[in-house]
Formats: sequence, C-alpha cells, structure tokens
Amino acid sequence: MEIVWSLFVLIGSLMWLAVLLVPWRPWYTGDFLDSDSSFTQEDLGKITVLIPARNEMKTIETVLTALEAQGRNLNIILIDDQSDDSTVEVARKAVKGEGLRIVPGRALPPGWTGKLWALEQGLAFIDTPLTLLIDADIRLHPGILATLEKTMRQNDLAFASLMAEMHMVSFWERLLMPAFVYFFKLIYPFQLSNSRSSRVAAGAGGCILLETRLLREMGGFYSLHGELIDDCALARKVKSMGYKTWIGLTHSVESLRAYRGLGEIWDMVARTAFTQLHYSWFLLMLCTLIMVTAFWSPVIGLLLPDTAIAVLALVGLSAMILSYLPILKFYRVPGRWALALPVIGTLYLAMTWTSAIQYWLGEGSHWKGRIYSDLLRSN
Repeated sequence: MEIVWSLFVLIGSLMWLAVLLVPWRPWYTGDFLDSDSSFTQEDLGKITVLIPARNEMKTIETVLTALEAQGRNLNIILIDDQSDDSTVEVARKAVKGEGLRIVPGRALPPGWTGKLWALEQGLAFIDTPLTLLIDADIRLHPGILATLEKTMRQNDLAFASLMAEMHMVSFWERLLMPAFVYFFKLIYPFQLSNSRSSRVAAGAGGCILLETRLLREMGGFYSLHGELIDDCALARKVKSMGYKTWIGLTHSVESLRAYRGLGEIWDMVARTAFTQLHYSWFLLMLCTLIMVTAFWSPVIGLLLPDTAIAVLALVGLSAMILSYLPILKFYRVPGRWALALPVIGTLYLAMTWTSAIQYWLGEGSHWKGRIYSDLLRSN
C-alpha cells in the first residue's frame, strides 16, 4: 500500500513540476496587451464592430458608450437577437452619432447557436477591412481598439483576441474566476496558440479583431454554426487557413457580467465543459483521474507518516501554488487564494460532471432562454 501511495504522490508532483518547467509555460502572464490612452482620437473608419445582443438592456449602453470613446468613424452593427426587453431602445439612445446600425435578427434556424446566427446576419452589412467581434457585456477601455489594431499591423496578425477581465468582486468570483482563466491557459497555452507552427489555437470571444476577408474566405459564420465554443473554433479555422493568430490577457477589456453566487458560475461552466471534452466519456474519466491525482495527491501525501512521501508532496504542492500565483498577481487577487486550488479544481471537476450528466439526460446547453440539445445530438 505504501508503494501505491508513493506512486500516487510522485505522479501528482511530477504533473505540477511539468506545468512549471515545460517550454511553453502555461502559467506565464507575459502575453498581454493594455491600452495606450493616447490613441483615443484615432480614425477607426476601417473597423466595423459586430455585437450580437439578446436581452442586454442592463449593459448595452455602457458597451456602446465605451465604443464611441475609442476613436472617430467607428462603424457599429448591433444585431438584435429577438430581445424581449428594451435592448434596442437603450441602444438607440446611447449612440449620439450615425455610427450605429441595428439589424433586427431573424428566427434561429436549426443547428445554429444564437450568437453565431446573429453574427452571420450582421456580416452581410460589413464593408470594412477589419471586423471586431465583441459580446454585449464587454466594455473596452479608452484606446484599446487602436492599440489592438496597431499590434495586428506591426506583428502581421490576421486575428487577435483579448481575454476580458472578468468580474471579480464577490467571494465566489474571486475564488473561481482567476482559476477559469488559469485552466483555460493550461488547455490552450498562449505561447503555443500564438506560434505559427503549433496546431493549438485559441480565441476569447469577448473581444476578437480579425480581417474581414477571412470571414468571407471561410464561408462566413456558417462554417462554425454548430460550435458551442465558437471563439476557439474560429481561431482554429483562421490558423488552418495559414494565417497567424494571437491571444493575450488584458486589463483594458472588461466583462460587465457579474455572477451573484456559485450557482451562476456553475451553470456558466457546465454549459460547455463536456463540449471541451468532445462529449467523450473516456476523456471525462481520464480528466477525472488526472485532476484528482494532480490536486489531491500532494495534500494526501502531507498527511502520510512517511517523511520521504511528505517531502515529495510538499514539492508538488509548492509547484502547484507557484504555477497559480502569476494569474492571481495579474488580476490583483491575494496570493493566499492559491492555497484553495485543490478545492477550486474539485469544484470545476464537479461542474464538468454536471455538464456530462446534462448531456446524458439530453438537456442540452442553456443560454438566454434557449436550449441547444440539437447541437449536442449532432456532435
């Protein structure tokens, strides 16, 4: 039994040492871009913003006001995805100039997600070389759009994405939201995603700037219409076409969506967690084994009487904490929250199992009053 426990702790510790030492450094936060406020008066006439909006009356004014502050001549297309609140009325009042066009969304066809169908309808009205895709709850800080466009131009990028800084005020947000980004970076290491040679590609759907011609070349959003994790699918598509993509962290793109408790975060993760595993029960079991080993073997090892195992466990626990500290520092969350990582990992594993059970029950993915069970059956 002692050999079994030693092996358990050894494997878990080696996992965390690997996370720290692999060349692509998934814990690294140096891939980031913040705004240059001197760019707020730039001419942005070559960019069109596409915003799919469904029942976003609480945030849309802030989003549009922030876009107007980005610079001159920015084109904005808001696709009203059949909202039944005052989204359209609030949007019309928010924009003082003539840069806003509101497109009434048509009924959702089978096999589409609402967001991608809305974007497909808006694409028909774009005649600028660049398109910015943002969600209707994303606020851009002054200058970030011009900064992002300049970065694309200087680095020969066809696609650039910024991961919005999430709302991190409540206890559950501070506990779980930095880890959401941390786990995303473990799955999609930014240095690999930003490499030309790697097959890994990632995008953050809250803020994506890309060349419009790419959307035409790939056949519009129809080529992605059944994707639930559409941002990464779009990045993969662009990269498969031979173009260079980039993703980074930022403090200058802010999500306005607050999560009032654990339940709302749980539902958000469970919507697509099993999709991330390609609806594979084998991958779910493998993921469970890996996460239990990684997060709990160092903790259990510290409780065992064998000194050598305890030392090994301490090494693994230290590596785990060290790998999480950079993302906590980036989001200005106290480092002591890293001690909760085994609990955080267990919560995310439980959310993944919830996603799998919902798939098994045929409940589908829920969002804004829609259920995407037909998409699950097609995958």
